[in-house]
Amino acid sequence: MTNPTLAARRSPLDAPPRPEPAAPRPYHFPRFERRTLDNGMRLLVAPVHKLPVVSVVAVVDAGATCDPQGREGLAQLAAHALTEGTTSLDAVALAQRVERLGASLDAGADWDGALVSLTTLTRHVDEAFALFADVLTRPVFPEREIERLKAERIAELMHLATEPRGLADEAFARAVYAPDSRYAHPEGGSRTSVPALTRDDVAAFHAARYRPSATTLVVAGDITLDAAEALARRTLGDWTGEAAPRAAADDRAAATERRTHLVAKADAQQSELRVGHVGVPRSHPDYFPLVVMNAILGGLFNSRVNLNLRERHGYTYGAHSGFDWRVQAGPFVVASAVQSESTAAAAREVLSEIDRIRTEPVAPEELSLATSYLDGVFPIRYETTAAIAGALANLTLYGLPDDYFDAYRGRIRAVTAADVQRVAAEHLHPDRLQLLVAGDPEALRAPLEALEFGPLLLTEPEEG
Repeated sequence: MTNPTLAARRSPLDAPPRPEPAAPRPYHFPRFERRTLDNGMRLLVAPVHKLPVVSVVAVVDAGATCDPQGREGLAQLAAHALTEGTTSLDAVALAQRVERLGASLDAGADWDGALVSLTTLTRHVDEAFALFADVLTRPVFPEREIERLKAERIAELMHLATEPRGLADEAFARAVYAPDSRYAHPEGGSRTSVPALTRDDVAAFHAARYRPSATTLVVAGDITLDAAEALARRTLGDWTGEAAPRAAADDRAAATERRTHLVAKADAQQSELRVGHVGVPRSHPDYFPLVVMNAILGGLFNSRVNLNLRERHGYTYGAHSGFDWRVQAGPFVVASAVQSESTAAAAREVLSEIDRIRTEPVAPEELSLATSYLDGVFPIRYETTAAIAGALANLTLYGLPDDYFDAYRGRIRAVTAADVQRVAAEHLHPDRLQLLVAGDPEALRAPLEALEFGPLLLTEPEEG
């Protein structure tokens, strides 16, 4: 059933010509410098003296792709457990000390690294950084807190299993990546792997991966390079040890042909739709034209996929596309929640838009809208010391060049319509797309089969 209110809305493409964007204001990312400590830990410092605030991020080569097979979720569990107590402070005392300083201290892990972050006032940086170093190098991983964190993750997984969006996201990863790829399994572990994790697993993972040679310390804010180095030497200079080597993540695809995956959710009022395949690594030389291409296809509110499904047909309240950028090739996906009776029609429109951007040149107005937006919002992202430190953490994780942030806007503006069509043709593969729907199988099976997209595989959600 279409949404008459949405369908009746006037498309922005029918609106009067929008004003030409003004010339972009000059922007320069803060200068930063590098040093290496005697223990092998790399130091990257960006002095920014606008406010009396310092942000620190330890980037450790200890992300989810380091999880041993069958121990998926270990990297995230280890990272979250870092702040649950050290050899000198239990979790409560640690939290009270951080709160008394007015600081924030957090730890987590994504696919490619573990990140321990701190933001504090300059006048408290010595004391706050000592706590930060304690968390990074001397955690105790209390058994009770490990079990609590595991229980929280299992509860989260059980909740996700009850709603179509969670089912679709988990099943899409399995549909896209080979079964033994780490990318085929949830970043934080599954209902099978998480219960099996132990406190000894966490301690051993930390001992093997959290080492100075595997760590880059990013410091941004009201501090000098020399002061940051002195602080790092004083608190982390005696930290020693080599990290265990690890292999690159396996990003092999599950299939080389098109398939339809129907994840049964009989009580679903609507469907979760995913269409995609294995994408490209973050370091790919086509990164900038791919970002612009995706903005036109489904990365912005006024993108083609959203205008088609939401404004033209009223199938959904929102649809988007994106590349999940990782060191190895993350997925490319178009995603939306649609009415059950419109699911097959919405999927057909998504496939049509993918074909169109591969074969038809984009209009100058579309290209200008995408590049102007990406160019315009870029400086806004880095207005705080925490954001600057996070940006430099990404620079480290993905091995980007030092001029990346200063060159970003120019490289976005340099993307042409021909570039967009070329990368769409080279990196979007209609013959490899996986079409996945989580929803009511009784209502969806026949319409999806009628698409003749590829063999339909019906999946029942796991119990428990």
